[in-house]
Amino acid sequence: MYPLLLLLVLGVTPSACKAGNENTCDVVPKDLYIEAGSSILVVCLTSCVRGKIYWTLDNNVYESRYDTTNSTHAVLSLRNFTLPRATLQCHSNDTHQVLGGTTIRTYLKPSNLSCFLHYKKVRRNTPDLFTCSWEHQVDPSLTINYSLLRTDSSSPELSVCSSSRKRCTGAYNSFNITLSGSYNVTVKAQSAVWEATSDPFEFKALHIIKIPQPELSNVTLSSDRLLVMWKIWPYDSSNKYHCQVNYSKMISEGTPEWEISEIEHQESARWSMTTERLESCSNYTVAVRCNLSKGPWSDWSPEKMVLSKLKKSDYEPRLWRTVAGVEKNGVRRVHAMWTYVPPTCQDTFNYTIRQTPYKENTTGVNHTAALCDSSICDVNQDAHIITLEVFHKDSLFAEDSVYVPAIGETGLPEVTGIQTNSTPEGVIWLSWKAPVQPVRAFMIDYTHNGNQSWKETKDTHASLDALLDKTPYNITVTPLFDDKTGHGAQVLDICSRKGDPGNVDISIMPGQRSAYISWDVRPQEVCSDEVVSFTIFYSTEQGPELNVTASSKSHHTLQDLTPETQYSVYVKATAHTRTTNSEEKSFKTTRFDPHFSRTLTICGTLLIFLVLSVGLCSAVQWKKFKDKLVPDPGRSSVALLVSAGQKMGPCTFEPSESICSNIYTEEAQTPSTFLPDTGFNENPPSEQTGGYDDPAIAPATDRQTEDPVEPVETQPPSSPGELSHLLSSESGLSSPYRSQSPQETPAPKTSKPCKRVPVKQPEKMPPLSVYVSLDMFEQGQGR
Repeated sequence: MYPLLLLLVLGVTPSACKAGNENTCDVVPKDLYIEAGSSILVVCLTSCVRGKIYWTLDNNVYESRYDTTNSTHAVLSLRNFTLPRATLQCHSNDTHQVLGGTTIRTYLKPSNLSCFLHYKKVRRNTPDLFTCSWEHQVDPSLTINYSLLRTDSSSPELSVCSSSRKRCTGAYNSFNITLSGSYNVTVKAQSAVWEATSDPFEFKALHIIKIPQPELSNVTLSSDRLLVMWKIWPYDSSNKYHCQVNYSKMISEGTPEWEISEIEHQESARWSMTTERLESCSNYTVAVRCNLSKGPWSDWSPEKMVLSKLKKSDYEPRLWRTVAGVEKNGVRRVHAMWTYVPPTCQDTFNYTIRQTPYKENTTGVNHTAALCDSSICDVNQDAHIITLEVFHKDSLFAEDSVYVPAIGETGLPEVTGIQTNSTPEGVIWLSWKAPVQPVRAFMIDYTHNGNQSWKETKDTHASLDALLDKTPYNITVTPLFDDKTGHGAQVLDICSRKGDPGNVDISIMPGQRSAYISWDVRPQEVCSDEVVSFTIFYSTEQGPELNVTASSKSHHTLQDLTPETQYSVYVKATAHTRTTNSEEKSFKTTRFDPHFSRTLTICGTLLIFLVLSVGLCSAVQWKKFKDKLVPDPGRSSVALLVSAGQKMGPCTFEPSESICSNIYTEEAQTPSTFLPDTGFNENPPSEQTGGYDDPAIAPATDRQTEDPVEPVETQPPSSPGELSHLLSSESGLSSPYRSQSPQETPAPKTSKPCKRVPVKQPEKMPPLSVYVSLDMFEQGQGR
């Protein structure tokens, strides 16, 4: 075979041979296109060189043997060549000179050809279209034309249809075939430089008929069976039909997911299955497709949806109860809880709660259980059984009961050592130690603001999920026995997930080289995570950020700061799972020590206050001195003093030449008599203007007895100084104006008036106005 190929190569390249005689070198043929997996011969013309040659494929030495027909032709055989594209070159072995080269490209022929007969018009008894499809890997840049050919050995080649795609449809009549015959078809692919033909597809017409999609006539669901009915057209009872029923659960609203797919082969147009293979109260979609004998499957019928029924095996009431404290009348309120039938079941269910004394329930006493009000049962202090009955269409569908222990009932075990842990995903993990008695199961109920949930487990650990986020729960774990329940152990305020630590508010008191930072954490949620550490971050505008961990949970003092420098600071609160940063604040350190400035300010303030206080007091005293009234000598005891040489005795005075002998006030408006040198005024005491107002200066004899006594002659003072001294000694006051008052009415006298000795009245004289001042006495004393 290869000598023939070689002759063909040499025959198609006469110019190359002629060129060889002219001492030229090259590789022929050029730009080859071959079918992948085929073989080819390539010739290297070597008349321009002497010696051996070698080949390279994509610049790699190709170690294949080549044949030499003569001294100027080297023939290389490439077998089973599959590379999509390759460059083949011929080289001189002595000089490594490239003598010539060629490019080889491969192509594939169409494969996996399949055909079927189908219906354009559904109500026809015979198909009216013929369609074939295939696979073909080609360069997308190439333009390929396809032709579908009928290639029977008994008839000439017939073109059925043409297409630029990998699918072609022609009329059934153009094939000129019958349903009982056998035929072959091929597909030919043509490009500008090559063409390829697929392997033939052999078929019997009856085996490639694709019937129209079935029509679902009815989908019904009973308590235990699902019934599906459909119609096939055209239907020929002489042929066998196979059908598939596909039912799937609706995973999400409005979007069917083919989660479950069951295939059934039926020769009739009726199919049913038990509902045990379906999940309770779920929406299922149903579709059907069929085929004729061994023909291709029809398209799926339009889907229909059906809701499955609730199965008894899928429903667990999970009855549980909570017991309140004893009320005043000795009654306990029991709140029953159970799992309702899901509303998606769209069926009517009735629930009944009854209570029965535990003793009567266990001894078999024929006792009618008391009906409870909805989910609330009022029981006494004895043990009781609470029973739940679920009815569906007046028939008992499910039943469950739970034990309520008596008050003070002993011997009931309980779990111990409850441990809880909350995960960042909002799941609470529980673990506990079981009692020594054999336990059937454990009931866990968890409550938040009266919303109760519960679950049963046989393990000593459980996880609570689907919880409200960042919400505290009260959790109770109760052991269950065959006919009783133990005591419940409770843990309070277990958060489903910890939240942020809370807002951190900071305040700053800067100093010269330090700053006092204090903060307050305000939790925003009940389940805020507890802060385990505080870190203060601070920096200047140019410097790097520094940090320090606070030893206190409320304040910290930053040390070694630069005076008169701007700083920014914030506090990070770190909890077990989260962190919170405060708002960043700025402060500036002082130029001087604020303690020294504060002390200087306080001292200066006190000094100013003291100076102002002393000045104010001085001003007040000076004002009082300036505004002091001039005393009235007329009401003074000076008027009673006698002049020098007058006798000083009780009720008798000697004449005196003193300037104080005749003193009148400006207020005297009536004529008055002057005292003579000797004697007393005969006027009564009430009419005298110079009487004694103060009993302390009245004569002693007047205070001791009412009988008059003879006056005792005394010597007057020898000088005005002695007179002033006498006045001071008599009054006991620093001022010589005793009993003087600015008021016109004198104070009432408390001592008896003295009896005066009549004296000779002097000659009447007109009244005189006399004024006195303090310096008069000073001048007198000076003289």
